[in-house]
Amino acid sequence: PAAGANGNRLCLSCRLLLARPGRNELQTVLGRGTHARSDRRAHRFRPADAAQSLGEQRADDRACGRLRGTARGDGTDLSFFFNSHNDFFEEIAKFRAARRVWAQEMKNRYNPKNPRSLQLRCHAQTAGCSLMAQQPMNNVVRTTLQALAAVLGGTQSLHTNSMDETLSLPTQEAVTLALRTQQIIAHESGVTNPVDPLAGSYFIEHLTNRMEEGARDYFRKLDAMGGMLAAIERGFPQREILEASQRYQGEIDRKERIIVGVNEYIESEQFTIPTLRIGKEVEQYQRERLRSFRANRDPRNVAEALHEIQWFAQSGENLLPHLMHAVKAQATLGEMCLALKGVFGTYREPVVL
Repeated sequence: PAAGANGNRLCLSCRLLLARPGRNELQTVLGRGTHARSDRRAHRFRPADAAQSLGEQRADDRACGRLRGTARGDGTDLSFFFNSHNDFFEEIAKFRAARRVWAQEMKNRYNPKNPRSLQLRCHAQTAGCSLMAQQPMNNVVRTTLQALAAVLGGTQSLHTNSMDETLSLPTQEAVTLALRTQQIIAHESGVTNPVDPLAGSYFIEHLTNRMEEGARDYFRKLDAMGGMLAAIERGFPQREILEASQRYQGEIDRKERIIVGVNEYIESEQFTIPTLRIGKEVEQYQRERLRSFRANRDPRNVAEALHEIQWFAQSGENLLPHLMHAVKAQATLGEMCLALKGVFGTYREPVVL
């Protein structure tokens, strides 16, 4: 994405702004629970340490909370995007620690008047990096355990990966099975009946405390660097994630971490599953659809809206109203990105080794 100063980079790269149906306001979705385990958010599509993921996620949240807090005065419109990985109890503890840290940080830093501001709302997605091409049906079991951990940790929204996503875009059958996995957990397992069902378990409470302290260690490191934005510029979270990924892969290579079907329990006969193939007719259809869309809009309105985006991007003002105006003028996403690129350039992460 295009990158600007004063927090624009963080907001553009880590945030989705979603319009609420029927309401003229936006909801901010902070995407990091997968990201700190994958790239720089917290989705963990690339392996990273759970405490590292949580610490960097909450540091992101604090940076964005400051930006949002000046405008709204509370955090009730913030929600978060987490990843759920393979270590069952560790993932449950991560979600529980995230709730605790969020409530404490909001109370101590902002003392919001609305008590709902202390409630962490989050979406979870199962871990893309845990999906394996070998014996792909095993991915159904992995996804089920990850989804269950997220539910037991208290997620309010959930995405389950399809078993074939490491091979191609998912087939309809694989998507349906992933959906049924959620539905069986929700309606047949009974785990949704109690609130925080593992509370009081010595092991879970110990892990939660340890996860919280690990996150606060990251807070101290990042604060010493000048905050999350400064740390990103220095390549700190990128380096941490890279090192965690290398440790993870080394454990697999040395068989200190067993991945079923990959480094143990390997079958000589390869089992294949159907994969999705996208025909050229889909590309042709989309090209024609885009051509028709552009031919039936007012080019002057589009040009004026794109010029407006560039002008306000240079001024440093809030771009969101002008982006919305461009959408209404029927500018495409690509055209808006090009307009921003003309002002901000293209962000490139620091190279870390």
